[in-house]
Amino acid sequence: MENQEKDTRLQQIEAVDEKLSQEVLEKYSLEENTRKTGGWYAKVIAAVALAMACFHVYTSGTGILETMMQRSIHLFFVLILAFLMYPGAKKRKNAGPSALDIIFAVLSILAVGYVIVDNHNFLLRSGIANRTDVVMAILLTVLILEATRRCVAKELSIVAIIFLLYGYFGYLMPGIFRIRGGSITRLVDHLYMIPEGIFGTCLGTSANYIVLFVIFGAFLEKSGLGTLIQDIAIALTGRQAGGPAKVSVISSALFGSVSGSAAANVVTTGSFTIPMMKRIGYSPEFAAAVEACASTGGQIVPPVMGTAAFLMADYIGMPYRDIMVAAIIPCLLYYFAIFMAVHLRAKHQGLRGLSREECPDLKKALKERGHLIIPFILVIYLICAGYSAVFSGFWGIASTFIVAQCRKTTRMSARDVLEALIEGAKRSVSVAVACACVGFIIGIVTLTGIGITLGNYILVLAQGKLLLTCILAMLLSIILGMGLPCTGVYIVMATIVAPVLTQFGVPTVAAHLFCFYYGIMASITPPVAIAAYAGAGIAQCNPARAGWISFRIAIPSLLIPYVFVYNSSILLVTGMPLSETVTTLVAAVAGIIMLCMALERFAKYELTRWEAVLLGVSGFLLVIPEIITDIIGLVVGALIISRQIMIHKRIQKGGTCREI
Repeated sequence: MENQEKDTRLQQIEAVDEKLSQEVLEKYSLEENTRKTGGWYAKVIAAVALAMACFHVYTSGTGILETMMQRSIHLFFVLILAFLMYPGAKKRKNAGPSALDIIFAVLSILAVGYVIVDNHNFLLRSGIANRTDVVMAILLTVLILEATRRCVAKELSIVAIIFLLYGYFGYLMPGIFRIRGGSITRLVDHLYMIPEGIFGTCLGTSANYIVLFVIFGAFLEKSGLGTLIQDIAIALTGRQAGGPAKVSVISSALFGSVSGSAAANVVTTGSFTIPMMKRIGYSPEFAAAVEACASTGGQIVPPVMGTAAFLMADYIGMPYRDIMVAAIIPCLLYYFAIFMAVHLRAKHQGLRGLSREECPDLKKALKERGHLIIPFILVIYLICAGYSAVFSGFWGIASTFIVAQCRKTTRMSARDVLEALIEGAKRSVSVAVACACVGFIIGIVTLTGIGITLGNYILVLAQGKLLLTCILAMLLSIILGMGLPCTGVYIVMATIVAPVLTQFGVPTVAAHLFCFYYGIMASITPPVAIAAYAGAGIAQCNPARAGWISFRIAIPSLLIPYVFVYNSSILLVTGMPLSETVTTLVAAVAGIIMLCMALERFAKYELTRWEAVLLGVSGFLLVIPEIITDIIGLVVGALIISRQIMIHKRIQKGGTCREI
């Protein structure tokens, strides 16, 4: 009966062709652009991925191995999969492996296998590299750069090469950028022989935490969590004004916390929500923009958040629990801003919601699949109780399997478990490769001290002003985000900019969240708004226009990091009084509402141009966490809203807006 109702509902709601969704995902998400071949070759890939997943699940349950061993085995599997799964050129994605692909995979076995097999002696030689070490280090460097080009972004490879060249030729640079003479042996000692460069914190985070939570997400999806999220979102908001857009906001937020990829989230949830939004009257560009904004924010939704959040925890030495807690209010403010934007657009255009027949029954949905929420709750509890992310991830995976067996509709067969393990391992490849490549950047920064030099230049350029420093940091993050993945953007910004922000007295967690936040927002800021372009591919509309609309929708959200930089009380981990947190939060909420009204030029009724400008200024002043600005913003905003109330009363008495 349930399947019949679901089929009926899907027939009533326009669906996007699955082939189109896949094409869009491959076009805008390089990590999904894998080979589409079967036969023995696919079985080899599946076997390697399964071995990788089993290794990580086993070590998370029995105990992580010694640092270099755990990370080198992780990289061993990752590089093999990178060259087997990702073609060297797009034209070969439907073809089998070339001879070069096989050679690269074999060389990966040789380069990383050398570290694994000779691990004991390798550690004893730390800082005294021999000739074989140098050859293997050069080989591994080339392999990582090529793997990054294939499955992450060629821009990240280029940035890493620039840093490597600086580490070697930096002694030729002028002025303060000059470093002492470099040598291959010196670079190998620092980047290869010790857990500082390739095998540094970034790769360690991928090997210990990220891969586990990616597998956890694959288990949740395989058990039917996606269907539950979809049903809950539609049941809660589907019948409201502009219901499908609100469904997009809620479902993308929940699904994004698991997927961790903006483009993948857009295609997964957008293939369902974008046609619904178009059908009730939203323009295709606006529908694509809403889905892009909602999907992008999924990377700041606890408990999983984006993969860079795990890096942040290790990078600043803070428990992941505290990172998760700190992100809660900024996450809620982000989605509140998107929700207000779609609500006001629906009211402005008089858009309706879905009919009762099109909406699932919430009680029935929870009865059938509500138990799938238990693993989420368990993971949150374990993290908040102080257990490690590794322990929490392991029991998240185990509990998902156990809980899923409770009902026939969610029961996982042995095949489902194997597919979830394989899919989870495959999804973690691009992130792990990015982490290994970013290790070059971090290693060169720590070796040469270039991070301090660049940070000082930012201070000089900003003339010692916190606001100018934040604006420069925001622009730099967005520019880097045009070509680099969120992981790469965060590491570069955390290395160079975060220390500068802390010099102004900004708490460390606020400085790093600032960098993390804007690295994510690059997905919806033109001229390269990847998430918006993916949404436009589903909506079949102008991608440039969808990108600019997504930017306009996100303007209130773009101001949120300034709130916690100037007043970190909303991060909940800085020891500030609750009263200050509440005051800052109320002012931020009021400011977001006014900014959304100004951008939509609609409150109760359509706003005049000057009303919209004044309301926008009021919202901006309220977002700034200062008493004077809050008072001015409240007074001016109250005057505009009072005028809207007067218009409403006049119309009720039979008058018109023009009479006010």
